[in-house]
Amino acid sequence: MNLIENHCSTTNHLKQIHARIILNGLHHNLILAGKLVMFSSTLSNMNYALSIFHTIHKPDTFLWNTIIRGFANSTQPLKAIHFYKTMHLANQYVLPDTFTFSFLLKIIARLRLLTFGNQLHSTIIKFGLQTHTYVRNSLIHMYGMFKDIQVAHHLFEEMPKPDLVAWNSIIHCQVYCGNYSQALDLFARMMQHGGMELQPDDATFVVTLSACGAIGALDFGRKVHSFIRDSTNYLGGCISVSNALVDMYAKCGAVEEAYETFNNMKRKNVVSWNVMILGLASHGNGEEALALFTRMLQDNVERPNDVTFLGVLCACSHGGLVDEGRRYFDIMCRDYNIQPTIKHYGCMVDLLGRAGLVVEAYRLIKSMPIECNAIIWRTLLAACRIYGNVELGEKVRKQLLELEPDHSSDYVLLANMYASTGQWNQMSNERRSMQERRVWKPEPGNSFIGIPGMRLERETVQRLL
Repeated sequence: MNLIENHCSTTNHLKQIHARIILNGLHHNLILAGKLVMFSSTLSNMNYALSIFHTIHKPDTFLWNTIIRGFANSTQPLKAIHFYKTMHLANQYVLPDTFTFSFLLKIIARLRLLTFGNQLHSTIIKFGLQTHTYVRNSLIHMYGMFKDIQVAHHLFEEMPKPDLVAWNSIIHCQVYCGNYSQALDLFARMMQHGGMELQPDDATFVVTLSACGAIGALDFGRKVHSFIRDSTNYLGGCISVSNALVDMYAKCGAVEEAYETFNNMKRKNVVSWNVMILGLASHGNGEEALALFTRMLQDNVERPNDVTFLGVLCACSHGGLVDEGRRYFDIMCRDYNIQPTIKHYGCMVDLLGRAGLVVEAYRLIKSMPIECNAIIWRTLLAACRIYGNVELGEKVRKQLLELEPDHSSDYVLLANMYASTGQWNQMSNERRSMQERRVWKPEPGNSFIGIPGMRLERETVQRLL
C-alpha cells in the first residue's frame, strides 16, 4: 500500500505496481484494489480504474465510493450516478454510506439534476443519514444550487450547531440566489454566536465580500476587512481574500481604498491585476487603468489573459481612447494569441460607437468570426441614435428584429432616432408597430442610496460591533 502511495505518479508506475500486486496474488484484496482505483482516477485514467474495478467479484462500499468519486471528478460525471444505481439495485448486501451520498449530492448540484436530487434526499432520509454533518452540508449546497433557498435555509436552521462548512454553504447559497442582504445577516449571526471555536476562513470572507460588493455595502465591507486584519492566521495574506477586498472596494466606489489594498498585497496573481484594472476602468479612470496595465507588463510577473484585456478595452471605451483601444485589441490577438470573445468585440463596438465611428463599428461586427448577439447590435443602434445615422440604424434594427423582435428598447431607440432627425411619420409608424405587436415599455427602474440609519447599516452592521 505504501508503494502505491509513495511511487504512483504516472500511469506506467501504476501499471508496474499493479503487476507486482498480481504476481504476489493480492489482486483480490479490496483495500489494494481501492487504492489502485483511487490513483487511477487521480491520474484521470478512468478506463484503467474500471478495468481494476471489474476484476473484483464483490466490491465493498469503499470500492464503490472510490469509483463513484473518480467519475464525479472526471469529464463523465453522469457515470457516477450510473454506478450508484448499479450499486443500489444489483448489490443489496452493500449499502451506501455518508461518503456515497456526499459525492453524489455534489455531482447533482453541479449538473442541476433537480428530480434526482429530490429522490436522493428521500433515500438519505430512508437510510437515516439526513442528520450527518457531511450529508446535511451537501444537501444545503445542492438546494442552494437549485435556487431553492427556502429548503436550503430550513436544512441549515435545523442543525443544532452548524459547523464552518454549513455556515459557508448557506452564505454562499444566499449570494448565489442574489439574496445579498440575507448573506450579510448570516455572516453577522455567525460572528455574533459562533464563538472562538468557529472562526471564518478564506471561503467565508471571499463570499461575504462579494455580497458587500454586489449591494454596495461599504461600511459592512470595511468591518469585514477589520475582521480579516484581526484573524488569528492573518487571512489578509491570503491572495484570494485580498483579491476579494480589492474587488469589494472597487465595486463600492472606494477606488482609493481598493488601490491601497492592491498596493499593500505582498503577493499578486493575474486576478489581482485584473480586478484592479477593471475597478479603475469601471469608474472612468481609464488612463490610470492603462498605466496599471503598463506596470503589469513592466513587472513581468504575470502574463495578461483575456480578462486583463477586457479591462483594458473597457478603460479605453470609458475614456474615449480610440487609438489605444485599436492598438491593445491588435496586441491581444497578435502578441498574446488571445482569441477575442463576444465581450471583447462588445467593448470595441462600444468604444467606436461612443466616438461616433458607427460605420467602423458596423464593419467590425460584420467581420466577427462569431455570431453577434443582440446586446452588441443594440449598443450600435444606441450610437446610431446619438449620432443621427438613420440609414445604418435601420440596418441594425433589421438584425435585432431577427434576434429579439419584441424587445421594447429597440423600438424606442429607433423612434427617438427618427424624432431627432425630424422624421415624424417614421417615428409614428414605429410607435404604432409597438402597439400592434403589444410591446410595452418596461416600468422605470428604481435606485437607492445607502445612508447611515438604514436597516442594513443599523441592524446588521451593529451585530458585528
